[in-house]
Amino acid sequence: MATMITEECINCGACEPECPNTAIYAGGAQYELNGQMFDALSNDFYYIVPEKCTECVGHFNQEQCAAVCPVDCCVPDPNRAETEGELLAKAKKIHPEKQFADLSAENSRFRK
Repeated sequence: MATMITEECINCGACEPECPNTAIYAGGAQYELNGQMFDALSNDFYYIVPEKCTECVGHFNQEQCAAVCPVDCCVPDPNRAETEGELLAKAKKIHPEKQFADLSAENSRFRK
């Protein structure tokens, strides 16, 4: 499931540079997806574009936004359940130039 940022966000911005998929944007900022620009999903606080969120599968063993969030507002979105395989396929689509290693405890929270 994609990660989401709750209304408890204090707009510190710690999460944005940590995302390997550039899925996190400041409130009010338009986002890019597949070469197109879209209106912000939130005007008040940072947000995560679900179509770009892979829960860091293929990159890290935990969501990097959640790891750095000082108020624990980066949480799983219960409305967007995705399997490890679906998340890895999404990561490969987002990063066609990258050679992903086999999934392990080092690059997937599902393998912990």
